[in-house]
Amino acid sequence: MLFHVRMDVRIPHDMDLTVREETVAREKAYSQELQRSGKWPQIWRIVGEYSNYSIFDVESNDELHEILSGLPLFPYMDITVTPLATHPSDVKA
Repeated sequence: MLFHVRMDVRIPHDMDLTVREETVAREKAYSQELQRSGKWPQIWRIVGEYSNYSIFDVESNDELHEILSGLPLFPYMDITVTPLATHPSDVKA
């Protein structure tokens, strides 16, 4: 199942700098592990924002929820999920 996910990160400005750096480092390691596994095949930065558009390729809604809620920055994110389906005009379909 493919999902388009927008993540807007809103880390509190008063967060301890060490905690922030550690959390961001864990986030990077976690997301790169998911990318290598094929669960998170695409990620794009949204220019001028602390946000991204991503494509997830997972087995179920529950798996996507588990992955997203496991993100170290999850408590500081606004997330919008859109399920995707093959378009009938797609020449690769």
